[in-house]
Amino acid sequence: MKKTVLLVLCLLMAISTTGCTSSEKKEESVTPSYTAGVYTGTATGHNQGELNVEVTLSETAITDIKVLSHTETYGIGYGLATTPIESVPTQIVETQSLAIDTITGATITANSVVLAVTNALESANVDVAALKVANEDSTEVKDERVIDTDVVVIGAGAAGLSAAIEAQNAGANVVILEKQGVTGGATARSGGKLLAAGSTWQQDQGIEDNSDDMHEYLSDIGGVLINQDLLTEFTANALTDLQWLEQLGVKIKDVEPIHSSLTPNRVHNTLGGGGMTSGHGGQITVPLTDTYTNADGEIIYHATANELITNEDGDVVGVKATTKDGQAITVNAKSVIMATGGYASNREMMARYTNSANYVTSVPAGNVGDGLVMGEAVDAQIFDAPGTQTVFLDFYSGVGINEEAGLIVTNDGQRVVNEFTYQYHVAEGLIENNSNGGYYIASANDPYPTVQYATTLDSTLKAESVEELAILMGVDAASLNETITRYNELCDKGSDDDFGKPSEHMNKLEGTLYALKLQPSVTVTFGGLVTDVNAQVLNNSNEVINGLYAAGEVAFTGLFGTEYPCCGMAIGGAVRFGRTAGINAAK
Repeated sequence: MKKTVLLVLCLLMAISTTGCTSSEKKEESVTPSYTAGVYTGTATGHNQGELNVEVTLSETAITDIKVLSHTETYGIGYGLATTPIESVPTQIVETQSLAIDTITGATITANSVVLAVTNALESANVDVAALKVANEDSTEVKDERVIDTDVVVIGAGAAGLSAAIEAQNAGANVVILEKQGVTGGATARSGGKLLAAGSTWQQDQGIEDNSDDMHEYLSDIGGVLINQDLLTEFTANALTDLQWLEQLGVKIKDVEPIHSSLTPNRVHNTLGGGGMTSGHGGQITVPLTDTYTNADGEIIYHATANELITNEDGDVVGVKATTKDGQAITVNAKSVIMATGGYASNREMMARYTNSANYVTSVPAGNVGDGLVMGEAVDAQIFDAPGTQTVFLDFYSGVGINEEAGLIVTNDGQRVVNEFTYQYHVAEGLIENNSNGGYYIASANDPYPTVQYATTLDSTLKAESVEELAILMGVDAASLNETITRYNELCDKGSDDDFGKPSEHMNKLEGTLYALKLQPSVTVTFGGLVTDVNAQVLNNSNEVINGLYAAGEVAFTGLFGTEYPCCGMAIGGAVRFGRTAGINAAK
């Protein structure tokens, strides 16, 4: 990332260490009265499902809270000691207060639990206002905390957790600084997919595959931007990494194609996953977190790293961080591993990608590129990638994320790509024709369920003629008519002579026409810190920065070109170079 576009993330905090003066009156909590019994409450959770709790009261206290049912995301809403379903009830009982600490990264679920408990208490005629007063003895910021360790890891996603585990296994003392209140990062929000070749899952399907074939595919897609050493390191170890994860408790359910139009099947789904779904990455990050913490690994939550510490020789020897309550933390370490994730939540960093204007993203709000800012400050070499992983889809129905049978046109109404192909190919086709998105045009005979669903939505443009549809889309009617006429001719012919779309997926447009606006969605950012095969960060003179390692999306360079090659690549790369970083940092 070019220095001119890097946002300097100023983590300035107005910290007051002055206690209350004699004229200030501190608000006091009041213990309400209770009617002993068991009460239930309900709230709407993160995934719009019901969250039901059972609250047990004595005559003087809240004695127990159980979450009876919910539809929260594994690894974010539940699954760990620190996730809200487990931790919030404990906090409320221990503090006898509804004024719990916010869990960054899982705020909606945490608030839903509190609301459900509140509703249960109200049904028991409890004065809940008294319970919303924080039971804090002091608002003073804690003194600076200084930690001495062997390895400090910044970020607890797939890369950071893999690094921490391997550093532990090598005998190092490890500390993780995690910006959020839960582990998992972008991985926990993902589909939980892993790329590998030659697995038993493939063999069970009669698929012959190997790392060389996977390397050839990825190299062909990436072109001149591929770092062959890094790609070889990834492909040669992808199967071993998959098996390592399985040994730690990650459950694989099946293997599917890279996409329905691309074979062989080498994308491995974890439990619950399959197809273009999300929210299953906790199947990877929960076992990783448990492995690390069960070995007495320390994670400091809500700690935002903001500065790398260097010695007089320029070696990285630690990191400074600040907690959400303002406490300063200094970690002195022999090695630092950067695993801070990408920058999709940083609108200013993303602004240079015009094709991503007005994009949406599902990555954590903390993925703002702060690892790049810290790296730049110590002369780390940063690759300014020419693009990001951008998919164009209809935000209301999801049409565009999979191959479908309709017609996709640019914002000017031109057909420029085979629609029945990997969604990143479609995006590339639109981008190369200077179209920031486009339209998916269908008629009632479109066979795909997501399209059928989209035709029922008020957001979908609908018309009885091409001319009327063109007006709604804001494109030239004659141009759109020419495009649709040509497409229908090819459908009748049974051969897509223009873009090679399979004939069985050429679906003629007739009768009522529907147009769905395809807009950009970004989940993976490219580029970042430049590393070698040992996961060591290089400086601008192409030399190793002693003591500094990086893995995951903060250093997503050399493995692909302008196009994201397939699902499972980001997590697989994070695990591979996270493991490498941990092993080498421990030395």
